[in-house]
Amino acid sequence: MGKGVSTLDKLQKARRKQIGDEYMQTHRPMGVYQIRNVENGKVFIDSSLNLDGACNKEMFILQMGNHVNKELQKEWKEFGKDKFVFEVLERIKPQEERVTDQSELKKYRKLAADLELNWIEQIQPFNERGYHKKRV
Repeated sequence: MGKGVSTLDKLQKARRKQIGDEYMQTHRPMGVYQIRNVENGKVFIDSSLNLDGACNKEMFILQMGNHVNKELQKEWKEFGKDKFVFEVLERIKPQEERVTDQSELKKYRKLAADLELNWIEQIQPFNERGYHKKRV
């Protein structure tokens, strides 16, 4: 028997590639989220085109002590990770099933940023209510 690649191996490799391509073209859950300190109610609001990834990223950065928001980072260290929750405030429903070109995501980035500003306006996460600084 030769050491060549069997037809079955080729089919399995092609199927794995197809599944990977389909995954890359699928929308991730998109929207606006907050990290809420359950001890004092303060929140940090942000948006993402991948909410699951954002949750993992935020928690990892906070664990490493490198969050861009220094006040949130300080309280994370002070209160501990068990006093913080990641909550989705609003999801964006995609208009199409698949992403055929990455440039299509531009409209969702703008929509997410606009929704984030609306939530910040609504919640007012400043001073004792949150970790944001008011823009002058």
